[in-house]
Amino acid sequence: MSSQMPIRCSVIRGGTSKGLYFHAGDLPHDQPTRNAVLLAAMGSPDQREIDGMGGGDPLTSKVAVIRASLREGADVDYLFLQVWPDRGQVSDNQNCGNLLAGVGPFAIEEGLVAVSGPTTPVRIWMENSRTLAVATVQTPDGRVRYDGTTHIDGVPGTHAPVAIEFLDIAGSSCGSLLPTGQVSDVINDVRVTCIDNGMPVVCLAAESVGLTGYEDPAEIEANEEACALVEAIRLRAGELMNLGDVAASTVPKMCLLAKARHGGTISTRTFIPHRIHDAIGVFGAVSVATACRLPGSVAYEVAGAEAGDHEVLDIEHPSGHFSVTLDVTSDGDAIEVHRAALMRTARLLMRGDVFVPSSVWPHQ
Repeated sequence: MSSQMPIRCSVIRGGTSKGLYFHAGDLPHDQPTRNAVLLAAMGSPDQREIDGMGGGDPLTSKVAVIRASLREGADVDYLFLQVWPDRGQVSDNQNCGNLLAGVGPFAIEEGLVAVSGPTTPVRIWMENSRTLAVATVQTPDGRVRYDGTTHIDGVPGTHAPVAIEFLDIAGSSCGSLLPTGQVSDVINDVRVTCIDNGMPVVCLAAESVGLTGYEDPAEIEANEEACALVEAIRLRAGELMNLGDVAASTVPKMCLLAKARHGGTISTRTFIPHRIHDAIGVFGAVSVATACRLPGSVAYEVAGAEAGDHEVLDIEHPSGHFSVTLDVTSDGDAIEVHRAALMRTARLLMRGDVFVPSSVWPHQ
């Protein structure tokens, strides 16, 4: 028997992340063995992930598991798994909207979805949140197109656009858009807004934890006092948001807010949850943008009341900005999100076999 096991996969950059994309049927069916295989494939736990395909950063140590869907109204099912570089842990308790951008191209490339014209819509059931997204992929001449003129901050160059629309994601993790039942709460003497429109996020003014909100990620990570306060708030917020004990969880995300500096709606610095994101996650941006539309929220007050009238909100982050299109209406205390959409890009980087030690998955 060979000392290594080959498993077919593709490496795709989706949005500002990068990960391994697998057919569900090519991975072990039992979760412990599957997780062991993915840890070995990525080379985790190791800060550099030198003995695997991971990039030594949470944004480049991600996995998408995809299968043809049996669900009415969906083409494929997508399970996102976060493989942590610094510990032997695989997490499935959140979505990844960046890797989502690569799911449509993967599904078409692998024959799970047929090309339907110059553009091909792919209806994606997101298993983590049990919600639906529709990704529209450029498919001229019957093939996925990756080159184009669309630029997203955090990715060099331009590429073909992948338009993504989310259907009914409000409260997908916490049970409601405002899981505490309030537009704002006070935790550890800090005013916050807890929101879930695709990603559980706690919004708070950066100045409330002794920061400006314009610091580089490394500068915030080096501020032990601020980080300890943010983590204490996160742990309490997790309980209030119906997430239970979140000490070992990747959610909720903590988002520090400040006035926009570069013509956008609001400036952000996001904990994921203990390092600072070099940009901002897709669903995190959607939740923050939604908070900007809610009178009385921390985000609404930091951004300025005029943000509540905008359909397209530009969320500034350390490496640029992220535009979110929202259709939100409110009637007194009743708030309804009708539509959330955004633009991402993706590129197929490699496909073939990733090898893991046979001792990890010895059945073949």
